[in-house]
Amino acid sequence: MKNLLAICAMVVSVGVWAAEGAATVPPKTETVKGEVQEVIDANGFTYLRLKTKDGEFWASVSKAPVEKGANVTIENVMVMKDFKSKSLNRTFPVILLGNLPGAAPSNANPHAGGGAPAANPHAGMPKAPDSVDVKVSKASGANARTVAEIVGKSAELKDKPVLVRGKIVKYNQGIMGKNWLHLRDGTGSAADNSNDILVRTTAPAKLGDVVTAKGIVRTDQDFGSGYAYKVLVEDATLQK
Repeated sequence: MKNLLAICAMVVSVGVWAAEGAATVPPKTETVKGEVQEVIDANGFTYLRLKTKDGEFWASVSKAPVEKGANVTIENVMVMKDFKSKSLNRTFPVILLGNLPGAAPSNANPHAGGGAPAANPHAGMPKAPDSVDVKVSKASGANARTVAEIVGKSAELKDKPVLVRGKIVKYNQGIMGKNWLHLRDGTGSAADNSNDILVRTTAPAKLGDVVTAKGIVRTDQDFGSGYAYKVLVEDATLQK
């Protein structure tokens, strides 16, 4: 009888876990609203179980005083699958990474390693308000390229060093141990996405900065969860 009860308890707990993690991925959107069902604070982050119009989902934001029952809005949402939180020793099948309105990016990096975002990875790539009309002069020196040149000549530049100068129009801190930023310099076209280049770096930066990035061109990079890039600049150092 004791063994039977133990097995039943295990089945129930597994069922609860499966139900919790089985929520369908929400529609691609930059904003999610919901009622807080559960709150967990851990290592500089607040994890929120939200009841939304599309179902229940876990979300993670920089640590904030959020109470159960509150209605919150998560901005700049990035959906991640199989998100492992080392601080909680737990893997979330689906989690929404983002930030609460007005929240500033954190400089901490509690999730570094293990493929999990760290330090407000969550800032979900907020956009600079004037990201459309960017005009930045080309970097000078060996291997200097414009954004459009890197995108347009990606096959030729694959695995080669480049120097690119641009304005940070999107910024996401601590994804998989690195900061992800999008640079624009006014070259290229939005029609074919040749006006924007992703740069991954461990160097600190902030939205709106004009920087010179020095890194290696990589092509056909797939980080999972729908985040695949035909071209990006990897292992970059930054100079202002």
